[in-house]
Amino acid sequence: MPSFDALLIVAAVAFLAPLALGLAPRVRLPAVVLELVAGIVIGPSVLGLVELDATLEVVSILGLAFLLFLAGLEIDLDRLRGHALKLTGAGFALSLALGLLVGAAAGHPLLIAIVLSATSLGVIIPVLKDAGESAGTLGPLVIAAGSIADFGAIILLSIFFSGESGAGATLLLVALLIALAGAVVLAVRGTERRVSAVLLRLQDTTAQIRVRGAVLLLVAFAAVSTQLGLEAILGAFIAGAALKLVDRDEAMTHPAFRRKLEAIGFGVFIPVFFVSSGVRFDLDALLGNVALVPLFALALLAVRGAPALLYRLDARRTAAAALLQATSLPFIVTATAIGTELGMLDAATAAALVGAGLLSVLVFPLAAVALLRQPSTNSSARRSIGSPSWNVPSAPRS
Repeated sequence: MPSFDALLIVAAVAFLAPLALGLAPRVRLPAVVLELVAGIVIGPSVLGLVELDATLEVVSILGLAFLLFLAGLEIDLDRLRGHALKLTGAGFALSLALGLLVGAAAGHPLLIAIVLSATSLGVIIPVLKDAGESAGTLGPLVIAAGSIADFGAIILLSIFFSGESGAGATLLLVALLIALAGAVVLAVRGTERRVSAVLLRLQDTTAQIRVRGAVLLLVAFAAVSTQLGLEAILGAFIAGAALKLVDRDEAMTHPAFRRKLEAIGFGVFIPVFFVSSGVRFDLDALLGNVALVPLFALALLAVRGAPALLYRLDARRTAAAALLQATSLPFIVTATAIGTELGMLDAATAAALVGAGLLSVLVFPLAAVALLRQPSTNSSARRSIGSPSWNVPSAPRS
């Protein structure tokens, strides 16, 4: 019979972490960091109050699926075209090349290159908005770069470390999954007008028809992905991207739809995933190799920050873009878990990579905000960027 004992403690931690931060607004700490640390404390590494059981595993897997699903919804496909696509695509290629160099030194070139190549859009988007940069020159480039990095990292992780038939066959399966998503998008667009009145009537009743449809899409693509021998996270991510294409809602007929999905994800499942990741965390392995954490953090800054040099911004904005692009945690947690499960990463390396991700979320956005607050100087005038407040969301989405 399933037990709720471990889930009860994890749910309590998931509730108390953002509440504690809300009671201390001056503490600029993303809730995901506190959730991971609290998971370590209640897990076998410290207090031993919680061990992973079947119930916790299932809810945690659903949390990971929702995290990647919402990350897919963050992808702004309108920005990924023309010059921005070429520039950010070249930047991602540069990140992979630098990541391969770092990975070669660590003994696992490709896996570590992929681990270090992602960006947490859920953290950097609010930072850019608060700094007044989301619609300028810096913001669109950084958001486009983060979108390319998220999509590329998940695809590469699936191709090289998911399928059992080799990279070539796995690439065909990934292409098949993407083609299936395209077919679903076309089919839904073709039938949406016929059922739009029904959707409008049922969307805010107990039927919550749009939410049920989104969950169906998520579960269906995760199931197809696993049936093809791929990681469920790829299916969840593609489902989110497909929903982004389908649900344009230019007439604003259902503005609460996204908030409902975020309420399910960030209110129920995703915090359980992060706390459970802390429970899994091997603290002893990290303490035995704690010097690796700053080294990997610097590697993360170099791998994801170097592409900012391609943007031809002034020095201050270039440094801010580099710091924001190097902010990454959820994908690192996910990828290192896969690498450890495959036996390609030892516990110490995996723990150090997650530690570097924690450090990046704590330090890099704050440093970027400080840079963006500084007045810029040019040949004609000195202009102040202003002093926006920075409110970090409860958990990064990618």
